[in-house]
Amino acid sequence: MKKSINIFAAAAIAGTTALAPMAFAQSATTTAPAATPAAPAASMTGGTYLTQQGSDQMAATNFIGQNVYTSDNKSIGEVNDLIMQQNGGVVAVVIGVGGFLGMGEKDVAMPLDKITMTRDAKDNNKLRLTTMETADALKSAPEFKRLEDMRDGSTTSSTTTTTTK
Repeated sequence: MKKSINIFAAAAIAGTTALAPMAFAQSATTTAPAATPAAPAASMTGGTYLTQQGSDQMAATNFIGQNVYTSDNKSIGEVNDLIMQQNGGVVAVVIGVGGFLGMGEKDVAMPLDKITMTRDAKDNNKLRLTTMETADALKSAPEFKRLEDMRDGSTTSSTTTTTTK
């Protein structure tokens, strides 16, 4: 089930521009690559198909499993999942926080706009995810419950959104 969700997330991200407004930083000393045609925009009516990934698009397979760092360069968790609307827009990034080697870890769903994505041109364009949130804020944030967890009866509460300042 998790693999099919990951595949669905990858397909939906490739077909949306939800990640387009995010910054992709590059070193000022690198040379610009040869010009390539931009990937055509995906049509919601089914008229156009993507033929290549655009430089401003991110595959979910490259996003899931990445560490998330604070502004102090401290790793605070790993991306475990992406939460999407039915229309394909990414709503939140599920980050596993706390614990050690997976023991005692809990999932926290952070809004996508609180994550900054950059690419390091000096390190083979390696993806780097950062947030202004602190490790303590995420550890004290409410645990995220997936829909299947609620169906299994492991919780009776409804999904809520909590904001931090």
